[in-house]
Amino acid sequence: MENENQGNQVGHDIADALGVLLRRSTRTKLHGRLTEGMGGALDEVTYPVLSALARTGPCSAAELAPEVGLDRSGVTRRATRLEAAGLIRRQPDPADRRASLLVLTEQGERVVGELRERLAGHIVRSLASWTPEEAEAFARQLRRFTVEGPFA
Repeated sequence: MENENQGNQVGHDIADALGVLLRRSTRTKLHGRLTEGMGGALDEVTYPVLSALARTGPCSAAELAPEVGLDRSGVTRRATRLEAAGLIRRQPDPADRRASLLVLTEQGERVVGELRERLAGHIVRSLASWTPEEAEAFARQLRRFTVEGPFA
């Protein structure tokens, strides 16, 4: 019974930590830090669209919407800002000529690369008080949790 209670406590502790990570305000604050000084079109509001598009590859606003937790019109508004900045472009959807796909431009790909470097640097700095072994174990276990855990 004691092991079960300890197991439940671990589950609660992880759930609480995930709750903090998944809060919109937590993500928005991080996205604001990452995009600071990157130009007017790229901010905490447009970052999720650009980042999701980098993960998914070319797709429609409707397909991208569930990835970023917005509706199609919200994605379209943000995509319009990113397009004006030269970070994405629209191209006809070969499967449906009435629709268009959102695609990263070369400049968009470079910006995503810089954002990923900024994020990695931010993470590394936040782990500065950890030993290399602790950080490596955390990365390994987090990867395993995302592959095998409740979000898989």
